[in-house]
Amino acid sequence: MSIQIIIEKCTGCAMCFNACPFDAIRIMDKKAFIDLNKCTLCGACKDICKFKAVLLEKTPAKCALPNIKDYKGIWVFIEQKNGKVQSVSYELLGKAQELAKKLNCQVSGVLIGNKLEDQLDELIFCGADNIYLVQAPELANFQDEPYTNVLVELIKKYQPEIFLCGATNIGRSLISRVAINIKAGLTADCTGLDIDVKKNILLQTRPAFGGNIMATIISPNYRPQMATVRHKVFAPMTADRKRKGKIIKESFASTLYVSRTKLLDIIDEIESTINLSEADIIVSGGRGMGAPEKFKLLEELAQVLGAAVGSSRAAVDSGWMPYSHQVGQTGRTVAPKIYIACGISGQIQHLVGMQSSKIIIAINKDPEAPIFKVATYGIVGDLFAVLPILTKTFKEVLRK
Repeated sequence: MSIQIIIEKCTGCAMCFNACPFDAIRIMDKKAFIDLNKCTLCGACKDICKFKAVLLEKTPAKCALPNIKDYKGIWVFIEQKNGKVQSVSYELLGKAQELAKKLNCQVSGVLIGNKLEDQLDELIFCGADNIYLVQAPELANFQDEPYTNVLVELIKKYQPEIFLCGATNIGRSLISRVAINIKAGLTADCTGLDIDVKKNILLQTRPAFGGNIMATIISPNYRPQMATVRHKVFAPMTADRKRKGKIIKESFASTLYVSRTKLLDIIDEIESTINLSEADIIVSGGRGMGAPEKFKLLEELAQVLGAAVGSSRAAVDSGWMPYSHQVGQTGRTVAPKIYIACGISGQIQHLVGMQSSKIIIAINKDPEAPIFKVATYGIVGDLFAVLPILTKTFKEVLRK
């Protein structure tokens, strides 16, 4: 696309100046001039110009379609922090093995870092048939540019059919860059994956329209088919100590590892309570808690059970709990053994984040609350009366 002012037609009326949302137009000597460094080619100036003095040319984008028959296998980006593989990677390897059975292909992990040899066996035991290993001192800690460069080169060389990555802070930052570079589609924050066995394409399901519907997205014409997947949505496969795998070591020119940013330090977050994403038991509160001080009731129960404290988005938006405790579509996805929902109505936005819990216990005074439709057990009653009784009872039982 390109844009220019036809000087002969411009009257300097300044209508385009007022219409530009990006402050990219100036009026000088009764003529309009466009700052191309600011212009986004949105066309607002062209639409408002009565004198047809703005010429905006659009050239249809042409992107060559890849020969999709050349792409084989499922790849999983193995996320590591401080040399330790993150649990979301094992979850994705397990799901990838399920998908691979329908495609009759292998599952490969891509591990980037430094001095990671002690992690390889466990990855193979948990689902990796191959591991593409790229190691260098410059790659020890995640940085966007070098990791993107490495993945792009690997994908171009080996041409995987599907590429999966965790929808973590690292995954979201990295994979979108990779997708742009290789001109592939990307579906973010998936909560479901499957294979259309007739067409051999990946079905990528994610919440849409604020979580009110679940949309299934496909990328039939471009490869690899790329998706980020939420933590705790899938369960890792049981480790098989007899599994064998292949390690494929790759190295690249040091220029590929150069980053325009510099990592100064890594500061671990110190949590006073159990990590929400890893907790076996979560006690969560919603709008029904009524006030921030009422969350002390949840904290008391959580302390007795050795549980983490969660909250709905409504409680976070009200300022009752910090965002780090939010469970749901726009918060954490969790899959504890027990999830106790207190004063949470059960809107789809919240259910997306906790419906994989093995046991769901709902406490709500409204017998028609949607949360009871997914609950394993339900208590209809005043939670301010129910919670102290539960805390007292569990304390007595667990003391024995």
